[in-house]
Amino acid sequence: MEKTFYEIDEKILKAADQAMELCRPYLERADEIAEYNQHKMLKAFQKARVSESCFTASTGYGYGDRGRDALDEVFSYVLDTEDALVRHHFASGTHTLTVALFGVLRPGDTMISVTGLPYDTLQGVIGIGGESSGSLKEFGIHYEQIDLMDDGRVDLEAMKERIKPETKMVYIQRSRGYSLRPTLTNTEIKEITDLAHDLAPGCLVMLDNCYGEFVEKTTPGEMGVDLMAGSLIKNPGGGIAPTGGYIAGRHDLVEACSYRLTTPGTGKEIGCTLGNNRELFMGAFSAPHVTGEAVKTAIFTAALYELLGFEVTPRYNEIRGDIIQAILLGNERRLVQFCQGVQKASPIDSFVTPEPWDMPGYDSKVIMAAGAFTLGSSIELSADAPIREPYAVWMQGSLNFHTGRLAAMLAASDIITE
Repeated sequence: MEKTFYEIDEKILKAADQAMELCRPYLERADEIAEYNQHKMLKAFQKARVSESCFTASTGYGYGDRGRDALDEVFSYVLDTEDALVRHHFASGTHTLTVALFGVLRPGDTMISVTGLPYDTLQGVIGIGGESSGSLKEFGIHYEQIDLMDDGRVDLEAMKERIKPETKMVYIQRSRGYSLRPTLTNTEIKEITDLAHDLAPGCLVMLDNCYGEFVEKTTPGEMGVDLMAGSLIKNPGGGIAPTGGYIAGRHDLVEACSYRLTTPGTGKEIGCTLGNNRELFMGAFSAPHVTGEAVKTAIFTAALYELLGFEVTPRYNEIRGDIIQAILLGNERRLVQFCQGVQKASPIDSFVTPEPWDMPGYDSKVIMAAGAFTLGSSIELSADAPIREPYAVWMQGSLNFHTGRLAAMLAASDIITE
């Protein structure tokens, strides 16, 4: 008799078998996308002539770091952009976005967010809802916002009214953040980008691409996005990169961002790598496969919890633009239990019990489950939520589908047996 390592309620086991049958064709589709992107990544490594010498550590100024330049070339190829800036110096996704915004915006410029209110941690960067020292607002950069329509889609008609020829930036947040609006697909991003460029030919379209890399075969770079940014402890780090971020897009814009990260005139030419290149290359190479495993985990979780009677978004059979799965659990107790169940299914700190806490940058208590090898890595299995209505939890990641599927089942067992 085969040994079992975890006790799971029989009701959950039956629902899990049903969920697998429901979502099997969508799991196969996720594998197909992952294979395409994995081949593309391999070609990128070969075109950039990545060799063992690229892993050599540089110190001091980091002049002539061949690995650093090759990594930029790899990201530029897989993201379909003219240039890229990939560095372990970026402390978070928000830091990366901040460098990009300050890199290309100047006093008097106007940026318009067409996806409503940006993610919580970026609001202080912009200067929304109060005075924040060092914000864009403090530097005389104007912010406007077009709210999403009732169905969570971008209001294209409002864009036609609000975007002027002098508008400097149209800002898009691809993923949903702590909201239940749909994540943007690349097809939708193209529609927004084309309209923005028609209305203001000189404006640049910037995309917060966090959680969206390698989920589709197409890329925002192919859709006409001028500049994008993301975190290496999400999809493009493959669960191996220990920190960092990337900015990619038009050459002149990436160069301007590099001047903000280092200094005007030196830009990408300095910044030692301190031996981090090997992990960043390994993470990038693993990223398409790992992202595919995260997508499969999300698809299965959606099917399972829908069968158990919970509302989920997106549904298991919907087209996805990112790795995030939202589940409406209805009350604080179930929300907390879900996160604690995910923590118990983690390889690291499985014995820890997460509790809601006042997290910097958020306006309500937040609970986070993340038994990860890299602190805060959300391409590894994690679940988090603000403790507020509608008591939805956002689950993302999983280095492999086997443990991601198990975590969804264990969390469900905790919820239904209480």
